[in-house]
Amino acid sequence: MMQPALDMVIATLEKIRETNDRVPQASKNALQQLQSVFTTTMPGVTQNSPPAGAQISNTISGKSQILAAIRERVCNCEKCAHLVSSRTQTVFGVGNPDAEVMFIGEAPGADEDRQGEPFVGRAGQLLTKIIKAMGFGRDDVYIANILKCRPDMPAGSFGNRAPTPAEMQMCRPYLLEQIDIIQPKVLVALGAVAVEGLLGSRGTMRELRGRWQSYNGTPLMITYHPAYLLRNQSPAEKRKVWEDMMQVLERLEKPISEKQRNYFL
Repeated sequence: MMQPALDMVIATLEKIRETNDRVPQASKNALQQLQSVFTTTMPGVTQNSPPAGAQISNTISGKSQILAAIRERVCNCEKCAHLVSSRTQTVFGVGNPDAEVMFIGEAPGADEDRQGEPFVGRAGQLLTKIIKAMGFGRDDVYIANILKCRPDMPAGSFGNRAPTPAEMQMCRPYLLEQIDIIQPKVLVALGAVAVEGLLGSRGTMRELRGRWQSYNGTPLMITYHPAYLLRNQSPAEKRKVWEDMMQVLERLEKPISEKQRNYFL
């Protein structure tokens, strides 16, 4: 008797996710009631046993399985016809599904579109350098973008364009699911476009960077996109990004060495 009802709930949640820019959420009271129904109707399940889904989602392997299912949906996504026709492949995300820190950029570039992995071009190499200077590897953190497809470019043109607000709103639910599953302790938004995609508002980086925000209760640090540092080689600008990353380390309660405190990118 429970399976048809469960199928109906899943179908409803899928519809909400497709038509809303927020991941469906349930109150603690609702979850307790659901668990009560689950434990009293399913044989062999005691009142002290958590729902099977909770057991799965709290393990790294379980998170990986859920992320893999979302990745499959992203691969088959056709919400933006113009992006579907121009992309080589979708670029979902990469890293540790149990990461403490998650870096979020705006959209894949040409290199990412070819390789199917975020931040693998020149800006990505600089981001990898920053991550290593923090004492992490790329496999320790999680890296994703607001958009999962490279924004299309006119024929014969070079470079990249920023995603439009409409494109970000359409793709944003996938990122929200990633954040909800990974549950990082800190989010890092790379650039003003990433901030707009997450918070829905846009300001100048001079006003935004280096200041803590909150995204659904998760601390959010805003800093320059690595591509900005490639265009502006000023040591002072590079130092600003590193100071932002030291704030992240402090929030994570990670030790900071004297070498790190004096470090310039």
